[in-house]
Order: sequence, then C-alpha cells, then structure tokens
Amino acid sequence: MKTTSHTDQDMQKVVATGRDTRTAVLKRSIRANVPLRKTFVQAPPGAASRHGPLKQFVTGRDLRGLKAYLMIVAACSNGDNGWSTRHDSAVWARMMDIQTTATDQSARTGAWRTLRRLESRNLITCSRSGTMITVTLLREDGSGQPYDRPVGKTGDDLFLQIPATFWTKGYDEALDLPALAMLLVIAREKPWSAFPAEKAPDWYGWSADTHERGLKKLLDLGYVERMKTFAKAALAPAGYTEVYRYQRTSITRPRKARKTATKSTTTKKSAVRPSRSKG
Repeated sequence: MKTTSHTDQDMQKVVATGRDTRTAVLKRSIRANVPLRKTFVQAPPGAASRHGPLKQFVTGRDLRGLKAYLMIVAACSNGDNGWSTRHDSAVWARMMDIQTTATDQSARTGAWRTLRRLESRNLITCSRSGTMITVTLLREDGSGQPYDRPVGKTGDDLFLQIPATFWTKGYDEALDLPALAMLLVIAREKPWSAFPAEKAPDWYGWSADTHERGLKKLLDLGYVERMKTFAKAALAPAGYTEVYRYQRTSITRPRKARKTATKSTTTKKSAVRPSRSKG
C-alpha cells in the first residue's frame, strides 16, 4: 500500500488560542458563574471615597490587567488550590492574548509584568520558579487582606456574578476598557438602574465621557439594554426630565443553576419498567 509522507513544512501546527486557554481554565474551576465582590467596583456608602480598585485600571488604561484579573478570579475562586492557580508563563501570556503580537520571550515577560501590576494594587500575590508562575488571590477591595469566597451576608461582602460564557463564547474579546468597566458597574446594581454620567467622577473615579462611551459600546454590542423613564423635576422647563435605565441582556447575565431531580422522584422513575407484550 502506498503511503504519503509529509515534511515538517507540510505539517500545520494546531495551537491553542487565548480563548481555548481561558475556556480550559474555567473548566478546571467548574463554575457556571464567577463571583466578584462589589467593592472592587465601588466602595460601600460611608467610605471616605466611593472609588473601588477598578478606577486604577480605567485611569491607568490597563485593559490587559483588568481582563487578566477577572480571569484570575475565575480561576481561583473555587478554592480547590487555596485560592491559587499555577501555570507556565507561556500559558499566562496566551491567557492574556499577548502571544498574538509578541515573540515567545516578550510575551512571557509581558505576562509577568501584568501580574506584578496586579500585585502592586494588592489584588494578588505572585511568585515564579523557572517558567512556572503561581498567583494567589487577595480580597477584591485592594486592602491586601487574604481572599475568602464572598457569601453576601454583610455590605462589604456583597458580590456580582459574571457567567463563564462571557469568556468561553468570546464576549470579552469585543470589549474595550470603558465598556468592560461599565459592564461591571451595571452588574453591580439591580436591573433597570440609572447611571448618570455626571456622577461618574464621584462614584467611580473616571470621567463622564468615559462613562458614556462605555455605555454606548455595550448597547451597540447588545450586552445591555436601555429603557427611557421620566422623573418629576419642578424646576425643569417641562416639569420632568428623561432618565435612562440599564440592565444586562441574557447573554451577560449569570446562568441559573440547573434543577436536579429529587431522590424520591428518581426512585419512582427507576421503579417504573415497560411491560412486555405477550406473544
């Protein structure tokens, strides 16, 4: 039988993409939704400043760092490895999509520098041994305190949720920095909340323009929906003002837990067997 051989030049490499890597990380964490304390976005009422650690990413134009941090939360928050995750620096680089525009060594270096920025903001600790990098979560408020899974019992322990499909279906890839920041802001609040741009500097720490650009991008992508409402305003010429309210659309909302059959129901079903017809 005649066989066909292929030279190395004929063989096409099958290489994992950034999305493939992020999906594999999420499968290991076995979570449909990723919890993130709301204090990352905004400090609770009564704090000296309402700004959360998210401000530093937006004002520092650090989209790569923000995406990397959210993936770290996704990878570590199940607690299987003590709130830590460990990968080769090349895997970290691919998780951040750095390898698409850099050489292997430059990508590895870029990944390490990104992780060190997160460490300087007291959101993680990181260490490396050879090419392996271990990252451990700290509390999301930037206090440097050890991480524990939020359960929502106190004001500073309330959390929002990001569906794993946000990464596995590539929704994250279409977002710029203002849009990603505003998606987290909207996820932090109840459905159909208002987000006045003039409040953005005080509430979140970025400009009204950044705020509005983020909302527009989310609307264009179909990640959020908007509803016009009216509020009474005695000093306005018309006696009212228009107020836009927003909520996430189905593709960016948390996934609902699947219902499992009760033991009694399962037992009853297994006890019913089809009757045999008589021949």
